[in-house]
Amino acid sequence: MAMTETIQKLYVDGEWYETGEAKDVTSPYDGSVVGRVAFGGGADATRAIDAAERAMQSPLPAHKRASVLDGVAALLAERRDEFARTIAQEAGKPIATAGIEVDRAVQTITFSALEARRLTGETVPMDAHPAGEGKAGLILRVPIGIIGAISPFNFPLNLVCHKVGPAFAAGCAVVLKPAGATPLSALLLARAFADAGQPAGWLNVIVGRSGEIGDVLTEDERVKMITFTGSSQVGWGIRQRAHKKKVSLELGNSTPLIVLADADLDKAATAIAANGYAFAGQSCISIQRVYVEDAAHDALIEKLVPKVQALKVGDPLDPDTQVGPVIDGENRDRIKAWVDDAVAGGAKLLSGGEVGDDGVLRPTLLDDVSLEMEVACHEVFGPVVAVARVSGLEQAIALANGTDYGLQAGVFTQDITKAMRAARELEFGGVTLNEAPTYRADQMPYGGVKESGNTREGPKFAVQEMTEPRMIVISL
Repeated sequence: MAMTETIQKLYVDGEWYETGEAKDVTSPYDGSVVGRVAFGGGADATRAIDAAERAMQSPLPAHKRASVLDGVAALLAERRDEFARTIAQEAGKPIATAGIEVDRAVQTITFSALEARRLTGETVPMDAHPAGEGKAGLILRVPIGIIGAISPFNFPLNLVCHKVGPAFAAGCAVVLKPAGATPLSALLLARAFADAGQPAGWLNVIVGRSGEIGDVLTEDERVKMITFTGSSQVGWGIRQRAHKKKVSLELGNSTPLIVLADADLDKAATAIAANGYAFAGQSCISIQRVYVEDAAHDALIEKLVPKVQALKVGDPLDPDTQVGPVIDGENRDRIKAWVDDAVAGGAKLLSGGEVGDDGVLRPTLLDDVSLEMEVACHEVFGPVVAVARVSGLEQAIALANGTDYGLQAGVFTQDITKAMRAARELEFGGVTLNEAPTYRADQMPYGGVKESGNTREGPKFAVQEMTEPRMIVISL
C-alpha cells in the first residue's frame, strides 16, 4: 500500500484546516502508512462546538435537509470504490466486505432523508379533560441541540452515517470524533456532505486526542446529547460523567447462537462460518458463542469445521479474502492469549488458533467451552467461535443469558413454540430466528440491554432520540 503524502485536514465550520500536528494512519495488515491526518485536541473540539452553535441559529427546513442527504447518498454510491478501498486500507476489512459497508451506508443516509421528510408531531385531545375545553393541543418534535458523536473503528463509514444522518435529519448539528485508527472514511464522508451542499457548521469532524476531545464534549453544556458506539467501559463512563445530557450508548456483546436438534444444520453451519469470522469477528454481533443441543452437536461440528478451514485469510485488498487482520497487534495477542487459556482450561481446538507468517490470527473454532472462560464470558472481538453442548432449550437460554451483555442473540429451530419461547426469554435487544444474530437491516431498531447499551439506532429511532417533544396549547 502506498503512503499518502498529503495531510488529510480536519473539517470545521465548512473549512478544512491543519492543526500543526499530524498522525499516520497505518494498515492493520502490513503496517504501511495509508494516510496522514491532522491531529487535534480540546481547543479544536471547542472550535467545532462554536461552529455547530452558529449553524443551529439558522435552522434548515426539512426539505433542504432531505435534499442534502439525498445528495450524500448519491455521492456515496458514485464514490463506492474510493470509500471501499479506504475502509479496507485503514480498517483491514476485506475489500468485498468494505464494499457492502458502503452499500449499507447509502441505505442509512437514504432512510435518514426519508425521516427528515416525515418527521411529525401529534395532536392532543385537550377537551378530554374539563380544563381543556376550548383549547387545542399539539406536540412538535424539535431538535435536541448540538450532538457529540463518537464512532468506533469497525464500521468507520456506516456507523458514522448512523449518527450524522439521523442527526441532520432531525435538525441537529454534529461534532464527530471518529476512531483514531480509522479517521479517513469519516473525512471522506464529510467531503461528500460538503459537496452535497450542506451549509457550514452542521457537520464538524475532529480527529485527535480522545481524552481531550471527549472531555470537551462531555463538559460543554452546549452539547445536549452524546451518541457513542464502542466499549462498555468507556460508554458507561461517559454516561456517568455526562449526567445532565442525553447519552445514547450502543456497546458490546458476547453474541450467542442456540442450535436445537431439529434445526437445519447446513443452514446453521453456513451462518456460523459466515458470521463468526467476517471482518475477523470485529462486530458487536459477530457470532461468538454457539450452544448446540447434544443430539445435533457432532453433526454440526462435522459440517462446520471444513467451512471454517475453507475461509480465505490474507490481504484485505485481495477481492477473494474473507478474513483479514484484527485492528492491531495488541488485540491480536490478547485474543490469542484468550484462546490459549481456553485450551489450557479444557476446551478443544478444532481449527485455527495460530498466527500465520503474515501476522493474521487464523479463524479459530473451539469446542467444549465453559461460560467462565474469557472467550465466552467477555467480548472477544476477533475471529473466534466457542461451541458448547446443552441438554435442551432451557439450559441454552440460561447460558445465553449468563453474561452481562444483551445486544442480539439467535436461535435455529423448526419448532415455532420453542422459537417463540426463546424470543420471550432471551434477555437481548434483538432475537433472530433461523437467521444469524449478526443480521442487521439499517432501518430496523438496533440496540441492547444490560451492559450492551441503552438506545435503539436505525434512522427512524435515532431521530426520535435526537428530538424532544414540545407541547403547544392554543386557546380557541
